[in-house]
Amino acid sequence: MLPPLLLSLKVLFFTVPLLILLGGGAGWVLARRDFFGKEACSLLAQLPLILPPSVMGFYLLFFIGRNPLLREMDILFSFPALVVGATVSASPIMIQAARAAFASVDRELEDAARTLGKKESTVFFTVTLPLARRMLLVGLALSAARALGDFGVSLMIAGNIPGRTQTLPLYIYNQVETLNFARAHGAALLLVGAGIASLYAVRMLEEGRKDHRASC
Repeated sequence: MLPPLLLSLKVLFFTVPLLILLGGGAGWVLARRDFFGKEACSLLAQLPLILPPSVMGFYLLFFIGRNPLLREMDILFSFPALVVGATVSASPIMIQAARAAFASVDRELEDAARTLGKKESTVFFTVTLPLARRMLLVGLALSAARALGDFGVSLMIAGNIPGRTQTLPLYIYNQVETLNFARAHGAALLLVGAGIASLYAVRMLEEGRKDHRASC
């Protein structure tokens, strides 16, 4: 069980920065920019939440396999495919949280900083980001837990290769197939623990936000 666990943690290590950059960036664009096709982009960004993982994995498999550049990179059935699968399945949560977080920031506070001659980058890092921080962390905690537990998308584009692409959820699937329920229970409890820890972190962040509002 140790190799799948370490592989899952390695996937998470690479997925979290992608969720922050891609999910957070997409959420900011959807919250702060108006452009043609915005609602269509928003719907597409949320599509992985409602599509069956096998369907999402199938289309990713088709897209990567048919794209000459991606095909040459040999992504399928390898570690990068695990990162892609985890990021795609978890990104809607981060995008939605980031969009809500940036939309909730008072624009007047940002404008006040601009009147003091602050650059846009300074306004973002000293005003916008601190005010949106708690909701962003909530989204990151939930999306990271979702990425850690990804099964369907990863199975379709990375396979279930022991020692290479077998993450903890895929390890559980393999143990159930071989009727080794004791090992399956042990691995499942680790994911349950990770989920509970994620929900507890979200609860603490939400309580901290309420306390902050009460003190203002």
